[in-house]
Amino acid sequence: MTAKVYFVGAGPGDPELITIKGRRLLDSADVVIYAGSLVNPAIVAGLKAEVYDSAGMALQEIVDIIAEGAKAGKAVVRLHTGDTSFYSAISEQIEKLREMAIEYEVIPGVSSAAAAAAALKMELTIPEITQTVIFTRMEGRTPVPKTEDLGALSSHKAAMVIFLSVSMIDKVVEKLKTGYPQETPAVVIEKVSWPEQRIIRGTLSDIASKVKAAGIAKTALILVGEALSASLNSTGRQSKLYDKEFQHGYRK
Repeated sequence: MTAKVYFVGAGPGDPELITIKGRRLLDSADVVIYAGSLVNPAIVAGLKAEVYDSAGMALQEIVDIIAEGAKAGKAVVRLHTGDTSFYSAISEQIEKLREMAIEYEVIPGVSSAAAAAAALKMELTIPEITQTVIFTRMEGRTPVPKTEDLGALSSHKAAMVIFLSVSMIDKVVEKLKTGYPQETPAVVIEKVSWPEQRIIRGTLSDIASKVKAAGIAKTALILVGEALSASLNSTGRQSKLYDKEFQHGYRK
């Protein structure tokens, strides 16, 4: 008998920001492989499962542990930080499981992008300012398609959440300035939702110097866009959803 493997999003760091389903699967698992460099250790503390930290593992080592457990009929959870839908590297693991005909399921989690908006006490889509949010990253050792270069994306002037790039903050800002005005609000949040969370606010003209002065070089999100002004000041913009003059199926 081969058991099902569950890829679970652990959330951004706060142990309570994991789904009820994800928590239940963790608590009942026989084998758990978690991304130790990113997942809060408190989330895997006290589990009855065999727990493996994948921080120092290569792909095949991870897949071997998953396959061994699944083929033995054990309940296996592969725990990733944030949400599984982007920058989680589950695709390459899934391809290996398909080759071995091992059944799997993906359980979404709370993205650090969502946690960042919550930390700023705002929504990222403000009526008449922006209705688009771009999730992206700066090119580093992992290449980025030329059509998704930060400079090209900045021309949209949408709200943007930039992952895995704070170590290159100078290059990020240089690219962003090709599309956004220098006075555009920018925020860097280190270890969002963790007890040591830090929020650095500025604009594209000064955010790089502030981040370097704070010594932030990893595990941080960069947010940029005019929508961020709503986290501090009233924009005076309202959606149609609750406008008393706006008719829809539930209000006439």
